[in-house]
Amino acid sequence: MIDRPLATIAAASAPVESASPHHRPSVDVVLKLARIPQAVFGAVVIALTLFAALFAPWVVPVDPQEMDFENLLSGMTSEHWLGTDRLGRDTLARLIEGAQVALMVSVGAVGLGVVIGAPLGLVSVYFRGLVDDIVMRGMDALVVFPSLLIAVGLAAAMGGSLATVIVAIGIANVPWMARIVRSQGLTIRELDFVAAAEAGGMSHVRIILKHILPNSIAPVIVQATLSMGYAVLTEAALGFIGVGVQPPTPTWGSMLQQAFPMLDRQPLLSIVPGVAIFLLVLAFNFVGDALRDVLDPRLKGVIH
Repeated sequence: MIDRPLATIAAASAPVESASPHHRPSVDVVLKLARIPQAVFGAVVIALTLFAALFAPWVVPVDPQEMDFENLLSGMTSEHWLGTDRLGRDTLARLIEGAQVALMVSVGAVGLGVVIGAPLGLVSVYFRGLVDDIVMRGMDALVVFPSLLIAVGLAAAMGGSLATVIVAIGIANVPWMARIVRSQGLTIRELDFVAAAEAGGMSHVRIILKHILPNSIAPVIVQATLSMGYAVLTEAALGFIGVGVQPPTPTWGSMLQQAFPMLDRQPLLSIVPGVAIFLLVLAFNFVGDALRDVLDPRLKGVIH
């Protein structure tokens, strides 16, 4: 995975305060995001992609596997808005089905990384000592290898299905999530209200869930949003080199790979999935950066 400035993302935030019945922090966050042009752009791109993926049969009522041998490698036409590939398959229909794969992989992989990595980080920071050493050395061992290399190796070993791609990219996300939670939790762990909870006899599980976890959520949300963009890029890379989701399911990476030999004859075949990857990755990064600025303004301008 692209190196991330963990210390800045997980900088100590103030402990979560009890919200009054009339105060809704989530609404405040949305209103602040709405005033950031990049966040609005990113949200619109993600929303449009999600809409197209969910309502694909109505957006483009064409079977992405249907071959039109009378229109091979056609350009933009009234029948095929973004042209066709070398087998006469509609590019727009395949692009939208590829969006379904990209979104499922990004949500599934990042979700898996959070579900596994966050508990490891919480356990590590709370119990410290030997537990911390064992968990963090394991995470360090994974971080040594580039995340893309881990994903490629796992996907190649397990086979190119949607589930294996999600697992491969998700495992590559685990150490980053664990380190984010641990970095934030180290500060929370030393605060007075945690010591008071321990002195009051509160169980370890309740302290972790009631005090440490809620105060570690903000950096996890930011990291998860940024990681979704990376997951889209990684899924495309796996598809391009042939170890991602296998045909006949179209993915943006496999569309690029299939279009590459015909770049001089029909460049639109490469431009369309390339622009789609660029826009969705950019959108997730814009939203992630905006969330970082809103959830912790002290980090504004620190992470590039």
